[in-house]
Amino acid sequence: MIERLPTADKLVALTFDACEAKGQPAYLDRTILDVLAAEKVPYTIFATGLFARRNAEELKALAASPLVRVENHSMDHARHMERFDAAAIRSEVEDADAAIQAVTGRKPRFFRFPGGDHDGRSLAEVEATGHKVVHWTFPSGDPARGVTPERLSEWVLSKTRPGAILIFHVNRRAPATGPALPAILAGLRAKGYRFVPLEEALPP
Repeated sequence: MIERLPTADKLVALTFDACEAKGQPAYLDRTILDVLAAEKVPYTIFATGLFARRNAEELKALAASPLVRVENHSMDHARHMERFDAAAIRSEVEDADAAIQAVTGRKPRFFRFPGGDHDGRSLAEVEATGHKVVHWTFPSGDPARGVTPERLSEWVLSKTRPGAILIFHVNRRAPATGPALPAILAGLRAKGYRFVPLEEALPP
């Protein structure tokens, strides 16, 4: 499992979870996407299969950009996949792969466990499907109630180190993220960081 980039250089990867569970419709946060487009930075969206189906047209348009990749975050954001049997784990991965590929035209290479919940067995089951499991270096905490853009940007800037994989949420359940992003991106650039896509930073 990967939690940081294999580098000592001032490189960071931006990732955004697009979570949708059964019975909990979710949509792309345009505030976040507009900042990323204006800043022209590469980023990865980890989408559930349900989210990909619901936001198909927008995700298809995003995935056409060389700066954007859409990866696998399970079919329906089922927590504690370590409690699933092998067939159920593979179904979560493969069904989401199919849903995402139908939208983007590209099969995901990476997988992220919902909530990060896993054990050695579930990790091995996912890796057996051919995916690299990519989590995050530290939690941003952006969906937390009451978090302000100022607090979010201060936290991320204080915690980021070379090789960090940053995690945020782009499913309209993290209202501080869009307003905080300009300060986060500017602050990291001021410290000499560059933004790289996971695709380039992680070896095949």
